[in-house]
Amino acid sequence: MNPFTTLTARAVVMPVDDIDTDQIIPARFLKVTDKTGLGASLFADWRYESDGAPKTDFVLNQPQSEGAQILVAGRNFGCGSSREHAPWALMGYGFRSVVSTSFADIFRNNALKNGLLPVTVDAETYQNLIDMLQELPNATLTVDLAQQRLVLPTGESVSFPVDEFSKTCLLNGVDELGYLLNLEPEIAAYESQAAGQPV
Repeated sequence: MNPFTTLTARAVVMPVDDIDTDQIIPARFLKVTDKTGLGASLFADWRYESDGAPKTDFVLNQPQSEGAQILVAGRNFGCGSSREHAPWALMGYGFRSVVSTSFADIFRNNALKNGLLPVTVDAETYQNLIDMLQELPNATLTVDLAQQRLVLPTGESVSFPVDEFSKTCLLNGVDELGYLLNLEPEIAAYESQAAGQPV
């Protein structure tokens, strides 16, 4: 997993509330256990015609979305089932962060475990951000994980919450198993010490 420190990138605006995981990655794409290629199936039912042709009016098929790494989505993003494929597909497309006013709990946890940073902002900041990006679609946002700050195109910044364990893992580019493996010397020392003591 790549470390997440500071990301400055353009954003895709998709201000739709209650986007569920079946819309993010439809169930027919869940047969795979490999993340490779899932980005092509992100929002498949919204993104493609029945014959596979791209829908020209869908935001991800428009030229300004190319290379964007931040998704600004509506409230309650990632509701529905608990599939890990949802953050896999978002990251496969190239997103490293999603900004919203709220996230479904299971999606949030899956995202954090897979290197995708959910950024929660208040309703006023969210609306200001939508307005700014509609006026200046090529503007960039900065997500500073270490400082837990989202920097808007105006230079104004707002804080966002993230738990300390997830923050540590993201900053170091490790998942939960990687975090434990990094503690192997301390674990071995503890076990060695414990073995020498009477039970």
